Parts: sequence; C-alpha cells; structure tokens
Amino acid sequence: MLEVALKQAAPIPLDAAFQCAAGELLALVGPSGAGKSTILRAIAGLSRVADARVCVGGERWQDSAQGAWLAPSARPVGMVFQSYALFPHLSVQDNVAEAVHRLPREERRARVDKALAMVGLTGLEQRRPAQLSGGQMQRVALARALVREPRVLLLDEPFAAVDQMTRERLYEELALLRAGLNIPVVLVTHSLHEAHLLADRMVVLAAGASLQQGTPGEVLSRPATREVARLVGFNNLYESTVLAADPGHGLLLVSWGDSEIALPPRRTALLGDRIAWGIGAGDVVVVKAARATGEPQAVSLSLERAAALGDSVHLTLRASRGERLRAVVTKRFFERAGLETGGPVTVELPRDRIVVF
Repeated sequence: MLEVALKQAAPIPLDAAFQCAAGELLALVGPSGAGKSTILRAIAGLSRVADARVCVGGERWQDSAQGAWLAPSARPVGMVFQSYALFPHLSVQDNVAEAVHRLPREERRARVDKALAMVGLTGLEQRRPAQLSGGQMQRVALARALVREPRVLLLDEPFAAVDQMTRERLYEELALLRAGLNIPVVLVTHSLHEAHLLADRMVVLAAGASLQQGTPGEVLSRPATREVARLVGFNNLYESTVLAADPGHGLLLVSWGDSEIALPPRRTALLGDRIAWGIGAGDVVVVKAARATGEPQAVSLSLERAAALGDSVHLTLRASRGERLRAVVTKRFFERAGLETGGPVTVELPRDRIVVF
C-alpha cells in the first residue's frame, strides 16, 4: 500500500492525500498546474515537501512529523517520463542497464533481459533510440523503470508523446503488464479518457488539492462539487430556485427555463433557495415530441446546433428563456427522428441521473 499526504503553501501549493493499493492503478487527473507531476516527484523524493508523509508497505520514506527522510537513491521507485529521457548514444540494453549500474554484471544482465522481455523488446537490445519508434522508446523507458524491481511505479504522462494508434497499443500492453505487477501504480494524465480506460481509481486535483476520489465511473458521473464537475467535463450545470421542498417525502422541485424539474432531495433545501445541480450530456434522454409525458422531467426545447462526431451527434438545445442543455444521440436516432436546427425537441431528465451539489 502506498500512502501519501502532502501539504505546503509554497513554492507550489499542495493539499493532497490518497492511497494506492498493491496491484491497483491510480490516476491523478487535473489541469496544467494542478500539482500532478510535483506529487510524483515528492513520492520519488525528487521534490521535498514541507509537510509530507509518504509510506510504502508501512515503511516511511518521508514523515515530516517524525523527521524521517529516505534519499531518492534509496527509494525503490520506477519512474517513466513523458519525454522518454533515453541516452541517445547508448543501446537499448545499456539504457536499461543504467538504472542498475551498481549491481554485479551477471545480475545486471539477467535483470535487463527480464525487463526487456516484460515489455516485448527482446531482440532489439543493440538498437539505439534513433532506430526505434515512439512506442518502442516508451517501452525502453518502462523497462528501465521495471529493471529496478520497484515497490512503486510512477507514470508521468507516459503516452503523451506518441500518436493515437501507438497510444492505444500501449494502453493494452500496460493493462496486460500491470496484471503481473503486484505493486501500486500511479499515473499522471490530462486525459479523462485515459483515466477511464486504465485506472481502478482516480483523484481529481486542482491547485495542488485533491478534490474528489473514487472509481472513474463514480467521479465522472457523480462529481461532488461544481468545480469537480467542470474539471471532468460535466456538460450541464445550473442554479435554480426551489419551488417546493419536502425532503422527507423525496420532493425537491426547481424552476428551469419554462419548466419545473424534480431533483433528488436535499435535506438543507428550503423554499426559495438557490440550488446548484447538473446532468451529464449522456444522461439526457431525447424523445420525439409525440412522446412527451407532461411529467416535470419532460422539457420542450429547440435545437440550436447539431455536431456529428463519429457515430454520435452532439446537440445544443435551447430553452425559450435562453438556458442551454447539451445532449448526445446516435446518428441513426438523429436521422430517424427528423431533428432539424431550429426545430422542437423534447427531452427527459431522469431524476436519478441528476446531481445536486
């Protein structure tokens, strides 16, 4: 188990805490400047944080309260950088061997061969970085991290420098590789798609602070705050006036556009309060006008814009008072429903998919 708690005011503000179990992949997600790479460097001992606790398997690598500090060279960490950081004049074999250059020659050779086999580079030992593809160079960087037989693997935007096709292959290879690694793996990424594909859990960061943790599905569909919702691309965020509230009977009714919307109950909500809520574009149900039910969850809007992306069509809908709602439908549905720009569209907002902040 990796346990991390980091706090400082300067030079880079941090207020982050999380755990990562052996065999688990944890993604750190957030915008540029959120402190993601600084956190990795703190785990590796390359950045010293004022108030920090970093423990692995009960062993303290840093504990400011106890005065404990383990030097970076003594921390069994494998780290993979976005830029590969390979020596251009060395072969694949020698680049990997640099990570364990203090070991006896025979042990060093055995470890290098094992690490290269793990990442599928057997047979390319004598090539130089200039003779490799981007994906192969990333595998060399990963082999160099694994050759140390680390207790923690840290991945800092490892796929950002390769093309999309290579990236997809590396995703598969990492998924297969980590199945055989019983160590914590921490991945820094800007990509929510990447986190959703690879991570068991994710931490959303902003300005050095951990805002929410959970499985990718939980965080992306149920953001805890409006700030998290914005960071994870939650499409529809609103503030509305409470028209009726009876939490004991599960009633919370708000105004939106020309309609009344039923929200999940909130104990503190009172009549006349302003309340923040939202719903993901993928959770909005677009129906034909003929199916409108008259329920509070059925809303009549007009189609302002439709953008075809792959097999989906992303819709921007508008209420008469100007509020906008985003939804996603399949191309087939869009065509069969005969939706046209400027025309009427009826949507339903499932109450169980609405998030109240």
